[in-house]
Amino acid sequence: MQVNSLYLDGFRNYESFCAEFSDRVNIIVGNNAQGKTNLLEALFFLTSGRSFRGVKGDRDLIAFHRDEAEIQARVYSRGREQTLQAHLSRARRRRLYANDVKLRTAADLSGRLTAVLFCPDDLEIIRGGPALRRRLLDHTLCQLRPRYAQALQEYTRLLEHKARILRDYREKPSLLSTLEDFNERLIETGAEIISVRAAYTALLSRIAARVHGEFSSGAEELAVTYKTVKTIENPQQKPAALIPFLRQHQESHLRAELETGQCLSGPHKDDLEILINGLPARTFASQGQARTAALSIKLAEREIHFEDRWEYPVLLLDDVLSELDERRRNFVLNHIGLGQVFITCCSTADFAGALEGRVLRIEAGRIVEN
Repeated sequence: MQVNSLYLDGFRNYESFCAEFSDRVNIIVGNNAQGKTNLLEALFFLTSGRSFRGVKGDRDLIAFHRDEAEIQARVYSRGREQTLQAHLSRARRRRLYANDVKLRTAADLSGRLTAVLFCPDDLEIIRGGPALRRRLLDHTLCQLRPRYAQALQEYTRLLEHKARILRDYREKPSLLSTLEDFNERLIETGAEIISVRAAYTALLSRIAARVHGEFSSGAEELAVTYKTVKTIENPQQKPAALIPFLRQHQESHLRAELETGQCLSGPHKDDLEILINGLPARTFASQGQARTAALSIKLAEREIHFEDRWEYPVLLLDDVLSELDERRRNFVLNHIGLGQVFITCCSTADFAGALEGRVLRIEAGRIVEN
């Protein structure tokens, strides 16, 4: 799996950009606010039609003075070269293409280009809020499981409709007649999401424990468990078996939802519990332990991609090496010996001699030297 070239037009601060990349290490150097992260965002967008920055819509990805933007990449995937394109517009719906064939939904991008992103926010997955940990799951599963991407897209759409009903039903009581139908569809789709997440979490826990054991020389034991609604004791069951328990939880929270106007039941509230030596890392881990656990989880994510596809995903390291001490930085560098890597940084001094590859210096959305 590798990206051979990237073309950007009107994307973020890139007026017009074209570059070819090394099949190994690509070091993107530049001062802050020059567009380094924007470049990685464009690559990541082609994995699933989603930004990793939590933007609300495609408009945020288009340059201020432009009405449209384009991302195009030539990639080597599934044993052959492919061309992926995204056309974004302020006035029209996005258009996505693979090998010049228009895709029906963003979920159809799944598996064509896979990438693992590691950014400073990921160092907070241990102590940060549940949304960070749900995003960790969704970023990987949307790439590896097309049906999961479709289910998540549908669940998000249904949840937005339900939120509007709960917000507006006092002014429009007739909306309540549709609530039961939306709840049932959310239960069915939510069961699919929970089942896939739980199975993936079990795999993530096993591999992350091994990586973490290597780093701590066996002194610490890492475990990751999936936490969903309290009525479900075993989330790794098939979706059909989860539906009655999800329905029970939904029915018990209906009155509270009507009173608060909030959606209180479903996988959009789920979380990962991360344990170090049996204790919740969010509460008891030191800063160093939390960072080591986060590194182990992200490196395990990369291994899962390889086990699933027998090729390493593209690794995107967004200004994260500068956030690590020398010991943890070397641990990461020693675990990325295979596959294509993109590293953004303000200076290569921190890992001079440790990596060799193509260096691209970015200034105001342009390559100023190679």
